[in-house]
Amino acid sequence: MTAPRPDLRPDVALAAAPVALGAGGRPDVSIVSSGHDVADARLHREVAAARAAGLTVEVLALGDAGDGPCGAEVRARRRPGGVAARLALALTQPWRARGRVLLTLDPDVVPAALLAARLRGRPVVVDLHEDYLALLDDRPWARGVARRLVRAGVHGVLATARRADLLVVADEHVPPASTTRGRQRLVVRNSPSWAYLPAPSRPDPQPRALYIGDVRRTRGLQTMLVALEGAPGWTLDVVGPVASADAGWLERWRTTSPAAARARFHGRMPPAAAWRLATGAWVGLSMLDDTPAFHQAVPSKLYEYLAAGLAVATTPLPRAAEIVRVSGGGVVVADAAALSATLRSWASRPQELEPVRAAAVRWARDAFAGSSGYDELADRLRELSLRP
Repeated sequence: MTAPRPDLRPDVALAAAPVALGAGGRPDVSIVSSGHDVADARLHREVAAARAAGLTVEVLALGDAGDGPCGAEVRARRRPGGVAARLALALTQPWRARGRVLLTLDPDVVPAALLAARLRGRPVVVDLHEDYLALLDDRPWARGVARRLVRAGVHGVLATARRADLLVVADEHVPPASTTRGRQRLVVRNSPSWAYLPAPSRPDPQPRALYIGDVRRTRGLQTMLVALEGAPGWTLDVVGPVASADAGWLERWRTTSPAAARARFHGRMPPAAAWRLATGAWVGLSMLDDTPAFHQAVPSKLYEYLAAGLAVATTPLPRAAEIVRVSGGGVVVADAAALSATLRSWASRPQELEPVRAAAVRWARDAFAGSSGYDELADRLRELSLRP
């Protein structure tokens, strides 16, 4: 197979680049988060695009600073325990930012970021990359009074976010649909970054599947593991944090399932380390449930699997299924039984997988040639950083 064009990877050299600050020791952009880990892939893509555009960046987020994006000054904190601690961090993080432009990654940071930026005369960019109202249906704790309170809070944040200097959303359907006073709303889809994706490779001798993302049952955890039980000879690498609500179920599965030894759980990893596991893998799994939050979504992992040359298995979410069908780079499967049957078929006739993987690469090279939404975001950030 042919690797993605190397000229589409302007930020690869940033791994060895020193961290530099702007004039006066201030970064051009501060990316502020109360809930995202510094290993978050969208954060890495935003930093890579900003650095490729010549901007200096600081990151205020959670986790281990060593997992943060290359070329940025990373200021990481431990994950807060409990709702009160999270809200306290959301209220204080923007005041610690030194950048000429504030970019927020979490809805609860938006009100404090707008206040801090307005008092200091700095532009604010709000990145809302989830439909947070629909996402409540994917959270078991969002019931009764808690649900009503959180919904009211989200509505308030969406109204506030419309007043940002630049509103960024991950897809057309993600609210809010408009801004106030003619401010720009920019769609930055989760297109893959060639900075951390490996070149397409030959599959390992033993069939292996890969999943990268949040690890919870609504995102396909149970479906994948049940399918693994029905596909002898296959192994599965799972990368990402396990949702606390599903940790007990997963532990029981690992102690009782005959397939437990064939599933490897790696936890959270920075993007470059996570995607090294794509080398030699046969197929990437995207088995999201058809919930209100996911129905119109296209998971970033689907794009990344295709770009890395993996065949894709997806549940029949409308847009995700359409991409898989048009690209020819995978299959649409309704449930665990259908997935395990597909895996068994590919294991017995691996030659049938090669044209599927080749089609995945061809589609990704065409779909993601040239500049991306992240490049346009970087241009807007540069313009905002130059405001008097």
